[in-house]
Amino acid sequence: MQERGVAVDHSTINRWVLKFAPEIDKRIRPFLNPTNDSWRVDETYIEVKSEWKYLYRAVDSEGNTLDFMLSAKRDGKAAARFFRKVLGAKHTQTPRVITVDKNAAYPAAMDELKQEKTLEAETELRQSKYSNNMIEQDHRNVKRVVKPMMGFQLFNSARRTLRGIEAMAMIRKGQVKGISQGDSVSQARFINELFGVIA
Repeated sequence: MQERGVAVDHSTINRWVLKFAPEIDKRIRPFLNPTNDSWRVDETYIEVKSEWKYLYRAVDSEGNTLDFMLSAKRDGKAAARFFRKVLGAKHTQTPRVITVDKNAAYPAAMDELKQEKTLEAETELRQSKYSNNMIEQDHRNVKRVVKPMMGFQLFNSARRTLRGIEAMAMIRKGQVKGISQGDSVSQARFINELFGVIA
């Protein structure tokens, strides 16, 4: 903005984020490349109004983001809700194996989903503290962006902002059809086209 001689207050940028972040996430979904059937699932902590909330995240074995969900609780119901969300995404496929940590909520969630036939009975749940390093590393990219914000004041603001952070991460990873990882020019052009903006 400064380069263009436009003065913008930080609160204006915050309003833009809250308005457009969810819209970017929504608009990129039809353009995402298919992911594979080996999932890595974990949750990380996000501070909202001085309280810890839980950002559930899933990537495939190649590090591509499957989906994410901010939750007030970290229990079997939240885990099951997250699995349903990932399974409902158009770019994901039914998992052959899901690797998680030792959190007891995951087996409970898997049992619930298998009983209701949302998840295939053959899907394997692999609980291992050390096999989930890929998603632990992936959390760092989100944390790097969130940390300077020094916490969110509202749960809804956190959820909307995180949708934008995760969407931009998917674009940078090269998950959008026809956009290569590291090709910042094509990435910027793609976002402009999503919103009908002429650069």
